[in-house]
Amino acid sequence: MLEVSGITQIFGGVTALEDVSFSINRGEITGVIGPNGAGKTTLFNIISGIYTQTSGRVFLNGREISGLPPEKLAHLKMVRTFQNIELFGGMTVLENVMVGLHTRSSSGLLACSLRMPWSRVEESGIREAAMKWLEFTGITDLADMTAGNLPFGKGRMLEIARALAVEPEIILMDEPAAGLNSQETLGLARLIRQIRDLGITVVLVEHDMELVMDICERIVVLNLGRKLAEGSPREIQDNPEVIAAYLGDE
Repeated sequence: MLEVSGITQIFGGVTALEDVSFSINRGEITGVIGPNGAGKTTLFNIISGIYTQTSGRVFLNGREISGLPPEKLAHLKMVRTFQNIELFGGMTVLENVMVGLHTRSSSGLLACSLRMPWSRVEESGIREAAMKWLEFTGITDLADMTAGNLPFGKGRMLEIARALAVEPEIILMDEPAAGLNSQETLGLARLIRQIRDLGITVVLVEHDMELVMDICERIVVLNLGRKLAEGSPREIQDNPEVIAAYLGDE
């Protein structure tokens, strides 16, 4: 479904990624792991259109998407979440998810401002769809709360709900377990499996190795900007190069 081919990213004189290639299968949960500074978030930023790579290509469903901005990728059914939660803090929880449904809206600014009948009908449908995603992520009871007042863990769920509202075929998650306690992490694991069960492909960058080994079907390992290994969780756990990258040769 997603193919990364020969991606290299150079910032000034620093090579953040060098000739990284791998593919993501449809309907799987794939983890991208590696020590700090391995280039994981840089890779996500390239795939999701935030950075333009120095060289290499990215393909989604066989179509090259290299250099396309995030809003174009959303229309192609690719979305992402961020390590640092990015919400509209002054809007309600429900309104944040409604923003994620913008790709389903056809009413323009004038029609919405004048509250034309068709725009009201459309908004009602969007509101109803947003509530379904709040229910899916378990935060329906917070619909009217201002997003900026949410506890951290609930904010993480809201960001995922907003991304899912785009009705993606693939979702990239950048350290979704960061800042969560053990119970919240267990809930996140269940949620990611439920997302996969909807037929959505999941790719996550994550430092929580217990979570990665528990839910991922395949894992890609980066180290110092290069792909070090790729395989099943068991293959990665038994790979001496991966062990050395995390723990040192001894």
